[in-house]
Order: sequence, then structure tokens, then C-alpha cells
Amino acid sequence: MTFEQILDRALAGQDLTLDQGLCLLQQTEPDVIELIRQVADRLRQRQVGEVVTYVVNRNINFTNICEQHCSFCAFRRDEGENGAYWLGFEQILEKSAAAIAAGATEICMQGGLNLTAKVNGSSLAYYEKLVRTIKDPFPQLHLHAFSPQEVQFIGREDGLSYEVVIAALRDAGVGSMPGTAAEVLDDRIRRVICPEKINAATWVEIVGKVHRSGLPTTSTIMAGHIETPHQQIAHLEQLRQLQQQAVMRGDQGITEFIILPFVGQDAPKPLRSRVGRDQPVLADNLLLTAVARIYLGNWIKHHQPSWVKLGLDGAVEALRWGCNDIGGTLMEEHITSMAGAIGGTCQTVESLQAAISRLDRPYQQRDTLYQPIVAGADSAPPDRHRKSPQLMPVIAAQKSADKAKSEF
Repeated sequence: MTFEQILDRALAGQDLTLDQGLCLLQQTEPDVIELIRQVADRLRQRQVGEVVTYVVNRNINFTNICEQHCSFCAFRRDEGENGAYWLGFEQILEKSAAAIAAGATEICMQGGLNLTAKVNGSSLAYYEKLVRTIKDPFPQLHLHAFSPQEVQFIGREDGLSYEVVIAALRDAGVGSMPGTAAEVLDDRIRRVICPEKINAATWVEIVGKVHRSGLPTTSTIMAGHIETPHQQIAHLEQLRQLQQQAVMRGDQGITEFIILPFVGQDAPKPLRSRVGRDQPVLADNLLLTAVARIYLGNWIKHHQPSWVKLGLDGAVEALRWGCNDIGGTLMEEHITSMAGAIGGTCQTVESLQAAISRLDRPYQQRDTLYQPIVAGADSAPPDRHRKSPQLMPVIAAQKSADKAKSEF
């Protein structure tokens, strides 16, 4: 099948096969890549509309003390090592209060795997206390917290099943879980870049159990290091299957997809040397962004670039390649910035709005689950903003072939 036929298939609302997705991802001719971009942008417009969304949130990376030694991570430290930190509960509370004062609706909380982080000898009790430190005084904050790796860590330390850990965190106040620690869902890659982490099957298993518990997750890929295009597409396929299963069960499933480009500037030397560069290649990231929209968009509607890793200009460009969300304000970001990322550690609402406005598309503040937040501060530009469509929920595939053919 030619790339033109593959693009026609996508515009007809059909899911691509692995081979078809790989064909698109391996294209090198600028004119062909531009066609892929146009199809991705058209599908984005059809699936979620013109509105570019953002969330007002704060990152809290509560510790960088970690038992693991991932080859891409410049964030982790050993206990007692220079630069190691572990926030106390009072500091967590202060940061949450500051987030509320800045208008945040979400706290995103993740940290290192700290073996001494326990309450009365229990890792789960410590994580539950982290959650309640935020949720008891600030029930209005959505807590987006704890990766599948952290779920596995808690279960291992306390001898608990994943289901018990997930349910306890949910009942304590976690509202959704980040689909991080995915890196690339291929164990050949994981054995090189993160050999101490859970394997791909365990990551998929835990995310599926999170969905069954009633909690949604996000989804990610860490791209642009030693993985191949085939491994990238296979990763997308596993995410699509997870979402299809969630939709069939009636679960909330995956709310968004985010590409996290590898940043090597201050990463550990072995992987940095093997990759041979310090910053992401924007062109590679944009092609993967477009193909991800084409491959996943029937099932995972919301796609977001990483302004931390790409810079705000790169993130704005990604909005032309299939993305419909520019992410969050973050207020502070440590994990990627410590690796040498160029995007900084925070954005203001005004800076995100101004960036979106460069594309002459309306913007809209949202909550974590992509419901619009109508606020007096959101007024950009007023005449277009009033016409903005409501954010579309996740729906199952297939679009009208006749309509698709006529629009291409």
C-alpha cells in the first residue's frame, strides 16, 4: 500500500495497521512529510476541533532519592548524596497552598523510589499521607499522581497486590494516574535504558488495572534515543489496544498522549554518548507527533507536546502537527530541567495563551479530564473564544468515509 493510500485510509476514519503506521514514520521526503502533517492536522480538527487547551497545574516532585539508576535520568540521587532532597509534609502543603493561590486546578505529583519513605514501616501509608496532605485541606484540587512504577514499588515493599495499592490511593484522593515510566514498551530497549524498571507487560498490566479501578491515566512515550521506528509504532499499538479495551468496558481509560523527547545534555554519560546529541531533533519529534495523531486519534483524542523538552516555540509548532493541547503551567519542574532541557520550569497562563494565539486558534482552560473551565481570565480573543466548540469526549472510532474523502 502506498503512503497516499494509507493517508486516504486514515482520512476515511479507519485505524492503521502496524505496517501502515511504520510506512508513514519512515518517510523522508519533505513533500510527503508535509502531506502527513496536513492529514494529522485535519484529523485533529475533525476529532477535537480548533480549540487549544491548557491546564493550570503544579508539579510536585517530592523526592529525588531513588533506588533505580535509569540511564537517561539526571534527576535521581542516592540518599546523602549532594543534591538529594526529600520534601516534608509541611513543604508539600505549602506548595499546594501556593498552587491554589495561583489558580491551579491540578497537582501532578511523582517522585523517586525512596526506600526510607514509609509511615509506621509502610510505603503505602506514606503515599496515602502524601495524598491526604493535599486533599484534606484542598479537596477541590485534582491529584494526578504516581506512575505504574510507583504502584509496583509500593506493592513490592508492602507485599500488596496492584489492585489493593491502586484502590487505596484512589480512596485516599488520587483522581488520575500519569502514564509515565513507559519510556518505550519494548523490553529490548528497557534492558538498556532502564533495566531496573518494570517490564513492558507489567506496565500495561498496571495501567489496565488502574482503568478497571475507575481511574483514568495519561499515556507517554520517551522518544529519540536508541529506539527504532518499528519500536515506536509497536508502542503506539500497545497504547491503542489498552484504550480499546477500556472503551469496550466503559472505563475512562487514557485521557491524553504525550511524546517526551529524550534530553541528553546532563543525562548519564553512557546513553548520552550512544545517542550522540544533547537536545531533541524537532523534525523527528514532529513527524512522530503527526503519525501518533493518525494512529491513535480515533481512540485517544487529546495529544500534547512537551514545552519543557521542546521549548515553547517547538510546542507551538507541534500544534500544527496534530496536537490540540499545550500542557500545563507546571509552576516548577525538576526531572527534565535537571537533564538540561531548554524549555524552563514553568509557564504563566498568559504565556501559554500568547503562544497559542500565534496560530490564530482559540484557547480554553481545561481541567485534568479535559472538561472546559470558564473563567473571567480566559478571554482570548473574545469574539473567536465565544464560538469555540465544547471539548469533545473520548468516543469510539469510525468516521464517515464519504465525508473524509470529500474533505481531503
